[in-house]
Amino acid sequence: MSRYQTIYSLVKSIPPGRVCTYGAIAAMLPGVTARMVGYALHAGPREEEIPWWRVINGRGTISLPPHAGGEAQAALLKNEGVTFAANGRIDLERYLWQPAANH
Repeated sequence: MSRYQTIYSLVKSIPPGRVCTYGAIAAMLPGVTARMVGYALHAGPREEEIPWWRVINGRGTISLPPHAGGEAQAALLKNEGVTFAANGRIDLERYLWQPAANH
């Protein structure tokens, strides 16, 4: 399985209403960096549903500017019940997904 496919597999396991960070995903996968996670999601295959919107930065915010998909990402997360603080941050203590230790 390619690194990108491994990233996609992990991202697909993030449940609705939860988020994970680029860095946390990278830390779960040997040889993967946070930047690689971002590149993989940007290049993701369109023929399969990869919930890219559930991946945010380590500050708890959306990395994409509004005109480049940030508004869509926020809307998708809100539709899943994720709330944003007034400063645009997501409460990582509440919404951060942490897979079982055996993932």
